[in-house]
Amino acid sequence: MVSPTRYAKSGDLHIAYQVAGESDISLVHVPTWMGQIEVLVEEPSVETFIARVCSYARVISFDRRGAGLSDPWLGVPTLEEQMDDVLAVMEATGTERAALMASLEGGPLAMLLAATHPDRVSSLILYCTFSRSRWAPDYDWVPPDEERDARIAATVAQWGQGGVPLALAPSKAGDPAFADWAGRMERYSASPGTMSKIMAAIGKTDVRHVLPSIRVPTLIMHRREDPFMKVEHSRYLAEHIPGARYVELEGTDSLFSVGDSESILGEIEEFLTGARQEPEPDRVLATVLFTDICGSTERAAVLGDRAWRELLERHDRVVGREVTRHRGRAVKFTGDGVLATFDGPARAIRAATAIGEEVRRLGIEIRAGLHTGECEVMRADVGGMAVHIGARVMARAGPGEVLVSSTVKDLVVGSGIEFAERGEHELKGVPGEWRLFAVE
Repeated sequence: MVSPTRYAKSGDLHIAYQVAGESDISLVHVPTWMGQIEVLVEEPSVETFIARVCSYARVISFDRRGAGLSDPWLGVPTLEEQMDDVLAVMEATGTERAALMASLEGGPLAMLLAATHPDRVSSLILYCTFSRSRWAPDYDWVPPDEERDARIAATVAQWGQGGVPLALAPSKAGDPAFADWAGRMERYSASPGTMSKIMAAIGKTDVRHVLPSIRVPTLIMHRREDPFMKVEHSRYLAEHIPGARYVELEGTDSLFSVGDSESILGEIEEFLTGARQEPEPDRVLATVLFTDICGSTERAAVLGDRAWRELLERHDRVVGREVTRHRGRAVKFTGDGVLATFDGPARAIRAATAIGEEVRRLGIEIRAGLHTGECEVMRADVGGMAVHIGARVMARAGPGEVLVSSTVKDLVVGSGIEFAERGEHELKGVPGEWRLFAVE
């Protein structure tokens, strides 16, 4: 889907870029400085998001000068120099006119380009961005300078551990795979010293005077409860960009591809094409595994917040490792458990028992439930009756018990896995009586 990384010449510098999809509609993604185009799409939610947009648009991505795969930059580039970089990428890809999509500190660059070159910019999509990031008497919803400087210092001190992407995606808290990707994104984007200079420069950016000059169609989106980038930023943009369409969404994530990304995708598609198409769910046969830590509330109260959080992180690492080792996919971590899918019920059972044995060494008991059935796969999530049944089966399990439906038991005949019958049960919200079996 994505072309190999190529380079556009902007003055004396080389700007790395990629192109994905084929369409008469071109969309240039103006990124943040924290990124590297090849690592970016290693996160499944980002890859899926871009794939959806590629169904109706040609998506052009690049790394900012001084970051990722683009040439390093000793100083901090001006917005004017960075506009030249975007135009150079457009020239290299044969793009006469394109829509721009930007978030976070990519926003000011995209806004200035749209105002300065309306002949090259067909429309503007802004998600979770700002016109300035420092406190002012008439811009007083941002932290004061002392607090902002302290945050930058703390970020630089821990650079490379994934703190920024994790702060941008609170719904991904407890997901070891996302945390690993987040750390790589920071390390591959720039060094701590470079990012310190960049973050200081971002604080000096102020494009408020540009907003009334933006005359291209503009879509602005923001999640209402975002703790990282306050919604007041986008409300200000909507009030000062003539004719802008403003959409306030539910959720807390600053990263566009996580949380309820479907709402964002729908708004973008309708804005660019005039209509939105609901994706057809893929249906696959899979074995669904749910796990849950027994007595988690009581244990958390005894340990305290910090010790409990550390224990959960160790639990999540064990779960993620065992799911992967048994060829499964951790769909989501649920705070004190996981929803995972497998292409074979025997592997799912063995993963569940291995998780139980490993976390027992941490002083934790889990319960697990499995069911095999047809699931709806919608991007990074799964749904359907099979998922509900798996959750209800787990709810019937006792501490240390791996409970399965009769469907799972029948499918692993000959595997050597033994079961003990647990009788017939009503599963809340599921029709009929269900025979359940415990793995011995």
